[in-house]
Amino acid sequence: MKAKKPESGDGTPAAEREANAAKVRQGIVVSNKGDKSITVRIDIARRHPTYEKIVRRSRTLHAHDERNEAGEGDVVRVVETRPLSKTKRWRLVDVVEKAR
Repeated sequence: MKAKKPESGDGTPAAEREANAAKVRQGIVVSNKGDKSITVRIDIARRHPTYEKIVRRSRTLHAHDERNEAGEGDVVRVVETRPLSKTKRWRLVDVVEKAR
């Protein structure tokens, strides 16, 4: 017998729903110099598998800010989207916390 994939109430297989789920990241705005553009720093903390030390890394990404609402130092949430320019593949969802 063949095992069936689990389905949700709308008939979509679970693997397909997860593949189409948009990536959402939260980070700090490090630059908002461009018009309708922001640079966001995403901080990542992982435990090293062998040495069990916390390894901290950061990644910067460029996001589209349609209304120019994010300022430098703000904590923002961004979502992955289609390519909007050479480097912009993320879009601002909301400002979680304003900078002091």
